Amino acid sequence: MLNEEMIKGKWKEIKGEIKTLWGKLTDDELDKTSGNLESIAGIIQQRYGNKKEDIQNKLHGIVSKFSEKSEDVKKSIKDLSSHA
Repeated sequence: MLNEEMIKGKWKEIKGEIKTLWGKLTDDELDKTSGNLESIAGIIQQRYGNKKEDIQNKLHGIVSKFSEKSEDVKKSIKDLSSHA
């Protein structure tokens, strides 16, 4: 399950990635979803007509990138602190 706190913390970056793929979406529309991927997928489906499953896969891929970056940073910090 994706970490909701991570999504909230990285929302501006995630939103930028979403807008890169689906440029017709507005900041206002995305902000109204409060980062809920299901809601975002619904808006994209209405606007673009893509299959919801395809949209959800792309959204999860975007969020996973940020999750992986976050985990890499946490691991680096842990490694540094253990060598201190």
